[in-house]
Amino acid sequence: MSRIQSVFSNTKQPVLNIYFTAGYPTLDSTLTIMDLLAKAGVDIIEIGMPYSDPLADGPVIQESSGIAIANGMSIEVLFSQLKSCRSLPSLSKTGIVLMGYMNPVLQYGFKRFCTDAAAAGVDGLILPDLPEYEFEKEYGAIIKAAGLDFIFLVTPETSEDRIRKLDGLSTGFLYAVSSSATTGSETSFEEVVAYLQRLQSYQLKNPIMVGFGIKDKESFNAVATYSQGAIIGSAFIKALSKNNALSDIVASFVKLVRP
Repeated sequence: MSRIQSVFSNTKQPVLNIYFTAGYPTLDSTLTIMDLLAKAGVDIIEIGMPYSDPLADGPVIQESSGIAIANGMSIEVLFSQLKSCRSLPSLSKTGIVLMGYMNPVLQYGFKRFCTDAAAAGVDGLILPDLPEYEFEKEYGAIIKAAGLDFIFLVTPETSEDRIRKLDGLSTGFLYAVSSSATTGSETSFEEVVAYLQRLQSYQLKNPIMVGFGIKDKESFNAVATYSQGAIIGSAFIKALSKNNALSDIVASFVKLVRP
């Protein structure tokens, strides 16, 4: 059983996954934020690898990526920062997922990337622009050999057949995007409920985590009624943009979502 699977097996309440961009707000804040999130009770930490052309990301995450790149963040720097993360008691059981895009990963070298990610304590990957066909043909075996989970995304427009196929290929969890818009956007809650109820009816293999538009206790609890938990990104990055102490920002934000 992977660490991410253990999170879902052992967590009695809806799973909270918080996303932030590596190297934001400062180059050296990554490990500090991870430690603070874990101490505040976050179950899975999703770290965004900044990229200059993040197609699925809204303006908040795009801006944080630009600042992180300007700060000097890269995959090499991120791995060097993560190498000591599992030595922190707070992070011994926390799921750690990297989210990013194929271009910089391929430039780094895909097999090398997976090997180095696993060595740095990473549990899983989300690469939204990795096609299903290429995953099956080439990359999935490399990811599996490194001992990493891989999470596919589905949307309200994804057909049942494709959802079942992506669920079968995913390990860890299935990322249910609440709308087909970019991160940080709003959508009708009634539409989201109907979509999540449809996913529930399929009795999928993986736990379902809902992302895009989740920002507080109310929205987190609402989607958690129809899933195993939710992912919060843009709202947390907005909080990080304030010039307060990171310890105050993280503790206050998590308490607002899951007291």
